[in-house]
Amino acid sequence: MFTEFERYIKAQAGLSDVNIKLFRDTAVEKTLRRKDFLLQQGEICRYKIFVSKGLLRTYRTTDNGSEHIMQFSPENSWTTDPESYDNLTPSCYNIDALEQSEVLMWTKKDFNALFENIPALKTYSEALISRNLYRTRQRVFNALSSTAEEKYDDFIKTYPDILARVPLHMVASFLGLSRETLSRIRHAQVKQ
Repeated sequence: MFTEFERYIKAQAGLSDVNIKLFRDTAVEKTLRRKDFLLQQGEICRYKIFVSKGLLRTYRTTDNGSEHIMQFSPENSWTTDPESYDNLTPSCYNIDALEQSEVLMWTKKDFNALFENIPALKTYSEALISRNLYRTRQRVFNALSSTAEEKYDDFIKTYPDILARVPLHMVASFLGLSRETLSRIRHAQVKQ
């Protein structure tokens, strides 16, 4: 489980073996079955989570039971509920496994200690947060200004491997479309 993370963090942040050992010493390894939760609405998010294997989703459920997927987290990606994690407040979100998954987790205390001991980690983390903020802003812009067809086309380009791994209703939820609308778009594209 840690081997995947080690390859990832060396390639992305260029950390030394000594720094990697600090990560290893503080990591909590967890294997999840499909549908296992890492976070449920109302709980406080206490971990930064790295997905070594599998696929997670972050979503919120409305009062009428509708699910709205905010993020898919495949292998070699990070997830958390930043507001709950940073402020130690109850989360509005759920994080669960869509496939058998292996994750590494760090508490806020341990991750802050890693920041203090590994200056390159802070630089890498700031760049990652910046990229995620850009993607989030782009997603909001697309949600406000794009047609349903454009949203779907963008999803296919941005997340080609996710499409084959999740049910169509989850893609529709992520895009803010009805399942019927998404089916209509896919059917029209097949005819072209």
